[in-house]
Amino acid sequence: MAHTLEEIAAALGLPFEGDGGLTIVSVAEPASCADDQLALAMKPEFADQLAQGQARAAMMWQGADWRGYGLKGAILAPRPRYAMAGLSAMMDEGPGYDAGIHPSAMIHPTAELAADVSVGPLSVIGAGARIGAGSVIGPQAHVGGKAVIGPGALLHAGVRIGARVTIGARFIAQPGAVVGADGFSFVTPEVSGVEKARDTLGADGTDTAQSWARIHSLGAVRIGDDVELGANACIDRGSVRDTLVGDGCKFDNLAQVGHNVVIGRDCLICAQVGIAGSTRIGNNVVLGGQTGVSDNITVGDNVITGGATKVLANVPPGRVMLGYPAMKMETHVEAYKGFRRLPRLFRDVAALQKAVSKLTGND
Repeated sequence: MAHTLEEIAAALGLPFEGDGGLTIVSVAEPASCADDQLALAMKPEFADQLAQGQARAAMMWQGADWRGYGLKGAILAPRPRYAMAGLSAMMDEGPGYDAGIHPSAMIHPTAELAADVSVGPLSVIGAGARIGAGSVIGPQAHVGGKAVIGPGALLHAGVRIGARVTIGARFIAQPGAVVGADGFSFVTPEVSGVEKARDTLGADGTDTAQSWARIHSLGAVRIGDDVELGANACIDRGSVRDTLVGDGCKFDNLAQVGHNVVIGRDCLICAQVGIAGSTRIGNNVVLGGQTGVSDNITVGDNVITGGATKVLANVPPGRVMLGYPAMKMETHVEAYKGFRRLPRLFRDVAALQKAVSKLTGND
């Protein structure tokens, strides 16, 4: 859909300069921008690429000299990257799923679908499930019995929602995401080698072979409003109580949340993060890619972890953590600097040893 530059600026609540009547059909990077696209020249280094394209208008930073780049108009944002949220929403053509209920969909007679719910080909909605108004259930998705999904949800192809899961409004799940699979809970008849190793910090391990008995997952999953799951992300149901995810949390691809985990609001869980069972994550926590969080610990509000951090103990609120085991980021950086200095230190010590040996006549 085409918009004028003035219409886009008004929708974003931002000022524009120049020719507001320029027609914009989509956005593009500066170097490849056509004359009917809006160039995303949000930093000076991006704007320097405008000469390689044919852009007539651009999204730029506040105070940018857009005329100096040969443009006919510009939208000037105090925080251009934040403005991208609204701009991308305007330009998004959507997933392309058809409206209505496809004939091949299997919907149990006791399921309740509110107004304007769409259900794609080969999807299954179980007994007693309830789906809120305006939701879109993509192809080959599954919604289990007695599951509740709030209004405005978007389940992409192949999403699986387990029985008795409760999800708030405006939920988005990318292809292959799973909510409500059984937790990974198994136990041995006698104390296992894993338990011994944990209690003794590795002094004892497995000494007898035992089989694992399943602990069934009797709980479910409860998710708040405005939560998004990446492709193949998984949230396990609780053992007895529910696994909980607060409002506004965003999960990247391949994230794993174990049984009984409690996650606060507005957390950002990046790709390949694993959170082990019964751990509590505070509000506004950011877990960098491949972060691992051990079980039965607490991560406080506003904590940030760098990529591949391994959190093995409680983390106080507000800490920035890095490393394995996790430590304060500045401490980890200093330790790493020290590690890199070790070869030079060894050479210096060897040289001092030689010098002392010559002085003492012991060479």
